[in-house]
This record gives sequence, structure tokens and C-alpha cells, in this order.
Amino acid sequence: MNQKLVTKKNGKIRRLRELYPDVQCKIFYQRDFHHLLVKYGLEEPEDVVLPEAPTRIPGPPAVTNLSVNTDAG
Repeated sequence: MNQKLVTKKNGKIRRLRELYPDVQCKIFYQRDFHHLLVKYGLEEPEDVVLPEAPTRIPGPPAVTNLSVNTDAG
């Protein structure tokens, strides 16, 4: 699911809880919906294609050399 849409959904739920604290609600994300379909036999586990978890920074991870230089001295 698009992160912008998830943020919007979370904001709506936050506002709902502020305005109506007595109302109990549960947020279902796409992942939760697919798990329920598998649990109750409406979909086979291999039929459900879950999206990969997004990374914060696109592309391969940057490698940083953290070794200490012991030659100076």
C-alpha cells in the first residue's frame, strides 16, 4: 500500500480517537486483510502476494569503513 495512503489512514484514526474516545476501532492494513483471507480459507497461501517491505533509502545500502587507523602515532 502507498505510504501516503497509510499515513492518511492513520491520521483519520488518530482524529477519530481524539473526537470520540469511547469508540473502539481497529486498523486493518493490506497485509492484515491477506492474512485473514488465508486464515479463513478464502485464498491459498501461495496465491497471496504480499508486497515487499519498503526501504527508507532506495538503492543498495551504503558501506562505511569504520576501522581505526593505528599507523599514526
